[in-house]
Amino acid sequence: MDLPLPVLRGSVQINSSFDGGNIEVVDLSDARNPKVRIRKDNESDFLQWFYFRLTDRRGAQVAVDIVNAGEVTYAGGFEGYRAVASYDRETWFRVDTSFDGKVMTLSHTLEQDSIYFAYFAPFSMERHADLIASVAEAPNIRLEVLGETLDGQTMDLLTIGTPGEDRKPCWVIGRQHPGETMAEWWMEGFLARMTDPHDPVVRALLEKTVFYVVPNMNPDGSRRGHLRTNAKGANLNREWETPSMERSPEVFLVRRRMHETGLKFCLDVHGDEALPYNFIAGFNGIPSMTEAQISLYRDFREKLAEISPDFQTKFGYPETPPGKASLAMCTNYTAETFGSLSMTLEQPFKDTIDTPDELYGWSPERCGRLAWSCIDTIYAVVDRL
Repeated sequence: MDLPLPVLRGSVQINSSFDGGNIEVVDLSDARNPKVRIRKDNESDFLQWFYFRLTDRRGAQVAVDIVNAGEVTYAGGFEGYRAVASYDRETWFRVDTSFDGKVMTLSHTLEQDSIYFAYFAPFSMERHADLIASVAEAPNIRLEVLGETLDGQTMDLLTIGTPGEDRKPCWVIGRQHPGETMAEWWMEGFLARMTDPHDPVVRALLEKTVFYVVPNMNPDGSRRGHLRTNAKGANLNREWETPSMERSPEVFLVRRRMHETGLKFCLDVHGDEALPYNFIAGFNGIPSMTEAQISLYRDFREKLAEISPDFQTKFGYPETPPGKASLAMCTNYTAETFGSLSMTLEQPFKDTIDTPDELYGWSPERCGRLAWSCIDTIYAVVDRL
């Protein structure tokens, strides 16, 4: 027979002392309306990522106030936004969220005794380790450790295919900004398809290319629960012109390997706080930009929009004026240095406004599906790289 659930005493508890967690408790005196604040990245003023567990009695109605939401780096990102929550840390759904310009409130009725809230579905370093271990078993994959981060974590590089003079070197990197976890969910989908020996597009693509993949460019920031920086407070996507082992070893090590392999294609996968769209930013404004480069860039975007209804080309970042592109950014640096097709893929923290999902919003599953569409698009243009 079913035994009755025990009656528990105690009040609400909030904790973020785990891989990728970020929150500071301000006031728990009102169990129904606890107050918390987001912690800044180490040695930096960036703040926006949050991830924490709330424990209370199931059936409790809670409204968690993030009291410094109006002070975050991209406050506009909280306008029209809904936070994600999960009971099992596998399925992440959207919850009622309000923002008055100062305080953001997450409201939910608990179905279990604890729930996790986050800015976007977290991708922990434990999951990263599982991802590396699983794909490294594939026969067409080689795992290489480029070096270590400032916190002593490994910089993992996966090589897919066989390098050779007849193989075009293609680089795909993700999560320079650790709070943009959708980038590694995209990577999980990308690697799942690229390691499928029965996929005809992948087989044909690897006859002409070799892929160098860095699923997580910022392990330290990921584990520490940062939004945008590494352990030293460096924004890695502003370090590409002059990286150093002392400040930005992640970029230093990856950039050095790029120069060893060469590079015909580079996709840098990110997330955008404010825009409710998937879009691509290019290398407009680099000094040596050619008509061939810009034509291929435009064709890639148009082709991806044809393949995936979740991608569009109307909304994105404004183009940089000629000669004004910052070579400290990955896409600009690689396009200028190698004459390659280099792009930044941006995914939303919010939902896609044109193809919304009321329950899940933009989700890990949809990130992975977009990665599959990107593979089809690379295949469509591979002969022009």
